[in-house]
Order: sequence, then structure tokens, then C-alpha cells
Amino acid sequence: MERVKSKDLFPAMFSRNAAAYKQRLDSIMARKEALGRQRVIELLELKPGMRVLDLACGPGTLSKPLAALVGPNGSLVGVDLAEGMIALARGAGIPNATFEVMDLEQLTFPHASFDAAACGHGLQFVPDLSRALAEARRMLRPLSRFAASVPLNNDHHRPWQVIDEVVDRWLPPAPAATDQQPTRSAVADPDAFREAAMRAGFVEARVELIEERVHWASAEQLVGLCMSWWDLAARVERLDVNRRQAFKDDAIASLRRDHPGVIETVGRNHVLFAIA
Repeated sequence: MERVKSKDLFPAMFSRNAAAYKQRLDSIMARKEALGRQRVIELLELKPGMRVLDLACGPGTLSKPLAALVGPNGSLVGVDLAEGMIALARGAGIPNATFEVMDLEQLTFPHASFDAAACGHGLQFVPDLSRALAEARRMLRPLSRFAASVPLNNDHHRPWQVIDEVVDRWLPPAPAATDQQPTRSAVADPDAFREAAMRAGFVEARVELIEERVHWASAEQLVGLCMSWWDLAARVERLDVNRRQAFKDDAIASLRRDHPGVIETVGRNHVLFAIA
């Protein structure tokens, strides 16, 4: 198993798979099935004229509805370490929005620059959660709102179990980020997640458990899109073209045996809400 640092692994991985990531997330958002991210939007209570920061903005999928809520006189700034994601966000034509390649642990904006901040499925990737939360707090004006959603491990649910069985037959181990475990453990524990926010300087914080059900038209669609998820993509891209196709065919056939039609997957998220 290859062992690397988070920032040597994730930005490049997400850049290489940015287009597929955008396609998958745009579809889920359009169907209003991304309930963790949707809860982030609700908790911020954005109003026209506000300036909002979108942390780990990816291709701008969450940025678009956030910018719409603060427009036409407000503004949004999205930041992400993956250059490929920022390129897509800049090309999305989102009004009143700008995007920059930037580290969540080293934000370069002046103190108290924003009226609200969001993070959709990004905090789980930072090696130093305390530092990232402190930077988010530093960006906010007093009494401003911060909300962040992080996905929990849902591998014990079918159909993920079916896909995992095929993965184990075909794929080499995924690269391991050597500095990830403290963050992953903290965001998975609601008390620890809340305490991390309070230590970062927020005056109030709570964590909600949000369940979401996502529907996929077929086994072909689910397998085709999930091959771009970072942990699977890191393993698939090591295969030659023929073996990659064989893995995909096996995954589709195995999944179709259990789920011949529309497939429902169940996911859980922790959503942090904090006040600066």
C-alpha cells in the first residue's frame, strides 16, 4: 500500500476526476437528494447583499445556489486546492462568484472578510481539522454562520457491499493518506466534531445527523459514476485499459444481479453548524 500525505494525494486526484465528479454531484443536487449539502444552505440563512465563502468548493456545485441567494448585490468566493476543480468552477459562469486555488488551512483573506461560510464534503480531507476550523472562524464577522457537511462511512450498506466485493477481486489497495486518521475520527464523532469547532473559537456549535437517499437509474450508471470517486479512482487508474473494462463489467453484472432496475443508496452525513 502506497502511503502519502493528504495534500500530495487529494488535490491531484480530484483534479483528474473533476469533470466526472461535477456530473455526478450536479445530478444529485438537481434531484434534491444531496440533503447534507442542502442542510448547509438552509442553516446559513443567506440574504441578498451578503458575502459568502465556499470552502472546498469543488466545481462550484454548491457555490451556484449560495451565490444566487446573496445576489444580485452580494458575492461568493470559492476556494479549493484542486486546480482542476477551480478551472471548472470558473467556467461555470456563476454570477457574482470568484474562485481561487487555496488551502483551507492557510486562507489568505483578511480577518472578518465574510458574512457566512460553507463547506460541502471537504473538511474530512484536511490533515489538521483544528487549523481548518480556526481559519474558517477567522474569516467570519462576529455572529456570522458557518455550516459544513461531511459524509460518514456507509460501506456496510448494500449495494456498496456488492461493489466492495468486486473491488477486492480486481483492484490494488488504495493509497493511504498518513495524516488523515485524526480528522476522520473527529468528524465521525458528533461530540468531537462539535468540540473541535468550539476550540477553534466559535461561540456556539452543534452537529446534526442527516440521512440521504440517492437514486441511480441503473447498475451501469452507478458503476460508471462511482469509478471517479477518489478512493476508487486511485485504484482504477492503476489498471491497464483492458483490465479496467473487465473490472467495470464485473461490477455492473454483480450489481445488476442484486439490483436489476433503479438502485437506491443510503448515505449519512454529519452537518456542523457554528456561530462565530
